Amino acid sequence: MNFETLKTALPDYAKDLKLNLGSLSNETSLTDQQKWGTFLACAFAIGEPTTIRALIGETEGKLTPEAVKAAKAAASIMGMNNVYYRFTHLVHNEVYRTTPAKLRMQVIGAPGVEKPDFELWCMAVSAVNGCGMCMDSHEGVLRHAGFTTEQIQASVRIGAVVNAVARTLAAEAALA
Repeated sequence: MNFETLKTALPDYAKDLKLNLGSLSNETSLTDQQKWGTFLACAFAIGEPTTIRALIGETEGKLTPEAVKAAKAAASIMGMNNVYYRFTHLVHNEVYRTTPAKLRMQVIGAPGVEKPDFELWCMAVSAVNGCGMCMDSHEGVLRHAGFTTEQIQASVRIGAVVNAVARTLAAEAALA
């Protein structure tokens, strides 16, 4: 399975998603590793099987095994962090914001790829998961690393489209 089969799997009413997948696959503000790692991290964050299989197929030969592992790790660690830090941000008791999380997050320090690329993937996953605190943190790290608004926005656009594709496919599978 690859990108084309993913687009074909989408129903006619999701034509905009098909078009957006096509345009984002040609995104030029990101390196191939940044772009395809973002696609893959977001697919794993959402967990819809057809989307994951298609993006694993599409990224084969475009990402090193280390980058694939790091994209999966970004989805995994943000799955935990986005819930925890969204809680600390949303609850009114400020004690939670100053209390140590006591959660292991070693992969963030040594992700196996360039740290800014990993941060970009974490940014997109955090957008998909809706954690404003994490998005602010990753955006700051990315800006410090020299990423432009256009590059950060591109990663979030990828996350938004992958999210919509996966949710559309999951909804259609529920009807089948």
